[in-house]
Amino acid sequence: MVSMRYESSAGNQPAAHPAAPSLRTPTTVDLVVPVYNEEASLAVSIETLLAADTGRGIEVTIIIADNASTDSTPRIAAALAAEHPNVEYVRLEQKGRGRALSRVWQSSTADIVAYTDVDLATDIRVLEPMVEVIRSGLADVAIASRLQPGLEIERGIRREIISRCYNRLLKLSLGVGFSDAQCGFKALSQRAARDLLPQVEDSEWFFDTELLAIAEWAGYRIHEFGTDWTDDPDSSVDVVSTAWKDIKGIVRLRTGGRIRTSHEVPAPNTGAQILHFIDVGIISTVLYAVLFLLGIQFVSEPTANIIALLLSTIANTALNRGHTFGVRSPHRRLTSQLKGLAAFGLCLAFTSAGLAVADGFSGPWATVGTLAVLTAANLAATVVRFVLMRTWVFARGSHQSVHPATTTAAAGTALPNDKDIDHV
Repeated sequence: MVSMRYESSAGNQPAAHPAAPSLRTPTTVDLVVPVYNEEASLAVSIETLLAADTGRGIEVTIIIADNASTDSTPRIAAALAAEHPNVEYVRLEQKGRGRALSRVWQSSTADIVAYTDVDLATDIRVLEPMVEVIRSGLADVAIASRLQPGLEIERGIRREIISRCYNRLLKLSLGVGFSDAQCGFKALSQRAARDLLPQVEDSEWFFDTELLAIAEWAGYRIHEFGTDWTDDPDSSVDVVSTAWKDIKGIVRLRTGGRIRTSHEVPAPNTGAQILHFIDVGIISTVLYAVLFLLGIQFVSEPTANIIALLLSTIANTALNRGHTFGVRSPHRRLTSQLKGLAAFGLCLAFTSAGLAVADGFSGPWATVGTLAVLTAANLAATVVRFVLMRTWVFARGSHQSVHPATTTAAAGTALPNDKDIDHV
């Protein structure tokens, strides 16, 4: 067990604080401990969890999820469950941490579901702020992170490099914002768990990554807590084999279809979007000017104009995708670019029509008239482009197609008001 400090890193979300004593109904938490052949450490770990102070107003049930152990783990786990009323034992005949978590979490009736690795590399005291940030409504998912600055992390350089490279790969390939997918301490609200778990295909170590990626793409709020962490030197995880399976999982997610969710994504802040849209417009205008000035050194002005216009439009769409409209999913980027070009072409017609009108002006007020027409045309084009991006290019609509992992859930356990969210 190591000491732990928890630091919030959930973007603009405020940090969670322990709740003041109140008469509210205690929050129930099912804390799952997945195990496989852990006869040497299981009893000590469970006793440590039982002795921990998990916070006021929190009722924790510890569930030992046995992944087909072949040693004395089942006997020890059953004895612990018989001795302690808030300890339960579940036996699975197939291996897989993800399988165990999904099975127990989906059958849970607790307000919040969570899990911790049996080695307790992350201090149980992080559970209290995790529960508080979820029950207060500030987040739907809470995770511990070992990769934030200023933490005391004890592990070999090989694992450190692999972990950081893996999480950087997730950001680049899947467009996710969380910093540590695989730290063995996470919590979800019951609603998030019931909505997301039927869509997660992996039953092993990639389970965490897939769950978090789908959660973020569906609009669930993920809150991170920086934690000190000590590596388990006796860990049986094959890092290289696991990393290779994770890469295959990333490819599967990256090339997947759509996700199905009952989660209502909050309406976007139009004012903030307009300001971000203006920011992106300024950046793309400067980019266009630089590219045009550079291009005329090598090609004709019309050709330089076309090249600069095309590249700056592509950059504009990409920046608006993430910065203005908050789309993190890597899917359908090409579709977004094609729609962005179509929207730009429509807006270009506005300015072209303005030039055609202004071409007929004459007399001393011709220049003023031309400027007024072009200004009006550009303003109209900008408004139209923003509306098109908001309602068409980056719209979140309903679709008939579903993510392959949702077919079973959709057929047998459809959620109320569920809808398909396109990976735009």
